[in-house]
Amino acid sequence: MQGFPHAEPGMVIGLLGGSFDPAHEGHVHITEQALARMGLDQVWWLVTPGNPLKARQPAPMADRIARAKAIMRDPRVKITDLEARLGTRYTAATIRRLKAIYPRVRFVWLMGADNLVQFHKWENWRQIMRMVPVGVLARPGSGVAARTSVAARTFRGQRVGRGEWLGNRKAPAWVFVNLPLHKASSSAIRARGDWTEGKPPQAETPSDAGPAGTGPSDRST
Repeated sequence: MQGFPHAEPGMVIGLLGGSFDPAHEGHVHITEQALARMGLDQVWWLVTPGNPLKARQPAPMADRIARAKAIMRDPRVKITDLEARLGTRYTAATIRRLKAIYPRVRFVWLMGADNLVQFHKWENWRQIMRMVPVGVLARPGSGVAARTSVAARTFRGQRVGRGEWLGNRKAPAWVFVNLPLHKASSSAIRARGDWTEGKPPQAETPSDAGPAGTGPSDRST
């Protein structure tokens, strides 16, 4: 299908959904860690048209995709506008459509620990857990709250200890991966005035990025 990434049968592909408003080094690192630790062949960034849980809507899609492509250079990572193409608004519907389009591909949903905290507020969140394995990646300040969240308690029996073969597991299955934390955030970049429509991406300095590790790469970004 035109505009849809190519995927070979049997591939394990991580889906990283978010507004990416803007994409930053934290997104890059969390993606690289997911590729390394979860046995993924690719990661698809699903740059969303908008977040149903947010009052503030993001910058234009074209600007966010351009920024994402400028900052993420790994050829295994595909920057996509699939939700806009599919006409889906919620994650469960997006996953359902992708599984129908790519019936021989194994998908893994990726999200930051802060999203696990409020995951039970997502549309059909239990269906998401039952459709695909879920990889939860640590985010500053969200560890304890994530591990004791409604979703974590509901699916505590389906948590696995390691993520290497997560894509080969039958859902529901989820893993919590502890990573060195990265303090970069899209909201902080916007607050500094470093992200406006049409403004080219600026490289983060060490003081911007914080200690080496991961950052937000989910529906809260």
